[in-house]
Amino acid sequence: MEYVYAALMLHKLEKEVNEANVTSVVKATGAEVNEAQVKALVASLADVNIEDAIKAAPVAVAAAAAPAADAAAGGDEKKEKKAEPPSEKQEEAAMEGLSSLFG
Repeated sequence: MEYVYAALMLHKLEKEVNEANVTSVVKATGAEVNEAQVKALVASLADVNIEDAIKAAPVAVAAAAAPAADAAAGGDEKKEKKAEPPSEKQEEAAMEGLSSLFG
């Protein structure tokens, strides 16, 4: 998982997601680096638009979190309606985005 986080951090900082950079980030955390996993991650991300994958992945989370945030903001009401689980289409979209990260 730390390799995916390293790739996301590099993307956020607008750095190239390559083996050397991912290895450097993981080493900086103090974790041992498995070169095979680094190579596999970088190869699987070669054809992935990370920005699109990020936008697609939190769909289910954002849909569930929004009603909870509204409930927290409206503390004056006696009872709040429970947040509905994400729809099947939202879950499919989120899984589609996640699967694109892993090929």
